[in-house]
Amino acid sequence: MSDSPTVICAQPDAGERAETADALADAGLAVEEVGSVETLTEALDRSVDCVVTAFDFPDGDGFDVVDAVRSVNPACVVALYTEHAPSDLPRGSPEQVVEYVPRTVPESRERLADVAAMAAAEGTQAAYPVPETETERLAAVERYDVDQLAALDAFDRLTALMNSHFDIDVAFVGLMDEHEERFVACEGANWRTLAREDTICTHTILTDETMVVEDTHEDPRFAEVDALKQLDIRSYAGVRLTDEEGNAIGAVCCTDSEPRRYTQAELDDLQRFAAEVKEQLLFRRQLQEDA
Repeated sequence: MSDSPTVICAQPDAGERAETADALADAGLAVEEVGSVETLTEALDRSVDCVVTAFDFPDGDGFDVVDAVRSVNPACVVALYTEHAPSDLPRGSPEQVVEYVPRTVPESRERLADVAAMAAAEGTQAAYPVPETETERLAAVERYDVDQLAALDAFDRLTALMNSHFDIDVAFVGLMDEHEERFVACEGANWRTLAREDTICTHTILTDETMVVEDTHEDPRFAEVDALKQLDIRSYAGVRLTDEEGNAIGAVCCTDSEPRRYTQAELDDLQRFAAEVKEQLLFRRQLQEDA
């Protein structure tokens, strides 16, 4: 028997399944291929470290896969590899991690293999969802000099106002690069960076709606993230920041050490703060590029 971590690759199309299995094998994983929910269920046992799966099958879908894995081995990570939007997909639980890798991103199979390898090795939150326009988004972020922005008083004043206005522990402005969130301003704490797999803003940049987590301990996406516990982040509200072309570059956020609900008026105010930050970022970038 191989000493390599074991991954089940479940896709109904044999050709696509073979390509995915090859990418997983290239990452050093022992791969078992299946083409249906039924055969996946038959192959499951507690020795399986990760399940990489499509969403649509002739005999079921991703919800059935997640349920099957949970019933046999809740510690096994499920990585959904699909074109479906994250809002349409099953979520994990405090006992079970469910990851999402969109098929539409560049080199998606290689990214999927990285997720599976990390999941098999660690058995914890393995990776993070990325926007479909990740390549363009990263190019947009590179246009901003975070160190230069962090030296400006304008963003410090805005986060200080946010901290006082919402009566929270921490208010911050962060830009999201390929592997970490870098803080332009942070009132109430001395945070400089946070790994992308550990920050709630990883999810905030995926939606144009205000991201609210009333209690991280009750949200399966964040309940087992050690970094959030270490930073004493129990509640969160954040608004995505975009450039003039609509690329998600970061977020404006509030965190607190206690569970918290936000009124609609407070969420509207947070949107206004984010709009001001967005204008300041654009203005500062234009000054930098014109210099």
